[in-house]
Amino acid sequence: MEFPKSLVVIAPHPDDETLGAGGAIARLIDAGTEVSVLIVSGHLPPLYDDDAFKITQDEAEKAFKVLGVKKFDFLKVPATMVNQAPVSELNGRISQFVNAAKPDWVFIPFPDRHIDHRIIFDASVVACRPVGNRPPKVVLAYETLSETHWNVPGVEPAFVPEFFIDITNHIETKTSALKEYASQISEAPSRSIDAVMALAKFRGSQNGCSYAEAFKVVRIVV
Repeated sequence: MEFPKSLVVIAPHPDDETLGAGGAIARLIDAGTEVSVLIVSGHLPPLYDDDAFKITQDEAEKAFKVLGVKKFDFLKVPATMVNQAPVSELNGRISQFVNAAKPDWVFIPFPDRHIDHRIIFDASVVACRPVGNRPPKVVLAYETLSETHWNVPGVEPAFVPEFFIDITNHIETKTSALKEYASQISEAPSRSIDAVMALAKFRGSQNGCSYAEAFKVVRIVV
């Protein structure tokens, strides 16, 4: 399968795009793909003060520079309150970003334990419907360390990936980008650099490479 000319990555919060697909983003950019990232939500009032969002926005822009991402936007929907946004408005804003980019591929968040991830997954699927002018041919859902793995087996969707991207030559770029998220990445086991490396190594071991990122297939049209 050829790499796309253009890719859109939809992330619920700053750092999700790098946790879930940072290695793939870096690899695709190196291969000539134009990558656009949309950050939907963030640490905003009423639960957080404005400074909290500014910190993560600055961290995200530094991480994007490490990955090579030049096109990005922040919708600034308050975190954990995405479900309170009118469905038509949220769908419309995400669709507008996707339609403007006309991507060949789209990476979207897996609908895991975090309510923002679930709502944004739904809106992203709507934005990627196979209708209109040049709908994306490949739509893949990425796993977000910790959040995706806290789903309840047998009750909620399980992340059982079918699509993998070898990121062996880009794992250091991914971890370097993650280190820019000083406010989000910690020494705690669930969101540490060690955990990120371990997951990528495990995904690589499933596929005969040193490091990989995994995705659920939403749609692939050849």
